[in-house]
Amino acid sequence: QVQLVESGGGLVQAGGSLRLSCAASGRTLSSGAMGWFRQPPGKEREFVATISWSGNNPDYSDSVKGRFTISRDNAKNTVYLQMNSLKPEDTAVYYCAASEMYGSAWWRVGAPPFDSYSWGKGTLVTVSS
Repeated sequence: QVQLVESGGGLVQAGGSLRLSCAASGRTLSSGAMGWFRQPPGKEREFVATISWSGNNPDYSDSVKGRFTISRDNAKNTVYLQMNSLKPEDTAVYYCAASEMYGSAWWRVGAPPFDSYSWGKGTLVTVSS
């Protein structure tokens, strides 16, 4: 089982930037992917971004594409989410997720069941107008 710990959330003004980090421990990932979901207040949890643990296959939701960048550091078992040009609509609890069964290509289409992911506890991002 993989343990995930997010950090980097906070309060930022619209148009600003923030970088989230997710450190994995317990088991070193060698396959599958890691990424991010978010849950805005009063809304469903939604896919944000993902990247495979080997190779370089990032993918993003349409709402963040061009503004957010996901990256990874295999040596540190860590993934990052650089968020630029933040909007109030980006306000949400951001959850780190990992899947050893599903590569990054499957996340956007919702193929992996939610209970198949390992989850972090979440970090709150608030974007003020």
